[in-house]
Amino acid sequence: GHGVVPSTECSVGEVLDLGYVMARDTVTATVQIKNNSSLTLPFSVQLESLSPTRDRDRQKIPSFLTSSLQRTEIVGTQNYNGFSVFSVSPTEGKIEAGMSQDFVVTFSPDHESLYYSDHLKVLLFGKQTAHEIQLKGAARDHPMFVEGGEPLDVPVESLAVTSPVAPQEALEGGPQEAVRSLLLLLEFVEGSAEPARAEITVGAIQSPQLAAKKAVEFSLDSGPELQRAGFELDGPKGALERGQLKRIGVSWVPPADLQSSDPPLVSALLTVKGDITESYRVLLMARVVSAA
Repeated sequence: GHGVVPSTECSVGEVLDLGYVMARDTVTATVQIKNNSSLTLPFSVQLESLSPTRDRDRQKIPSFLTSSLQRTEIVGTQNYNGFSVFSVSPTEGKIEAGMSQDFVVTFSPDHESLYYSDHLKVLLFGKQTAHEIQLKGAARDHPMFVEGGEPLDVPVESLAVTSPVAPQEALEGGPQEAVRSLLLLLEFVEGSAEPARAEITVGAIQSPQLAAKKAVEFSLDSGPELQRAGFELDGPKGALERGQLKRIGVSWVPPADLQSSDPPLVSALLTVKGDITESYRVLLMARVVSAA
């Protein structure tokens, strides 16, 4: 007889990020696995969230407390309704020699969270792991999102259903949620001709629930203290259509009178208007680092 090593090729890498969606929306993505072998390969698919040992594994200390490298859990936020936030079809079958199999991954979040995640494993012959894919996604109650900077929150969601606390004074243009914070850390390499750079991404979510004509507007207020501290903004204002992304660039060159013992820390207000008005306090922290 002849011993044959199963060989497969996957259309995605180690991570499949389904991006931002509206809470209670459903989106899908397709993963294709090709059988490069000369024999038929029986397959099965497993999700870590459906593992029979998951309850026991959850008794461990969260990874964000024990590891500085991993922020999100393998199985992150789950739906309140008890149904899996991620699902895969088909879950088992056979891939003929030289043929491909499409797997449809469905993301159906039922509430707002930035930390939906799961782990998909494709097994051959019921025991041999062929591919492992980390599934990620985020959901929002409102059609816009802001990301970037250093993490300031804890990547584990409470099981309690909480309501955001709005400021006492609402801005014009509709209701407003609590002010969130973003930290941008800019490091200028000593002696470099290039400024230190960082960026914030503002996005508008594409959803059949929303009117296509309504845009998302954003504005990062740049006061004189930013320029005095050496910061410059690129594209601080703009408007987005559904499905668009825009980036606000921040650059920093140390001013001549910079005191190394007192690195600059200034703040700016980012306002994002969609169906509501959201405010983000952007903290800009800069420092000079050596080239070595």
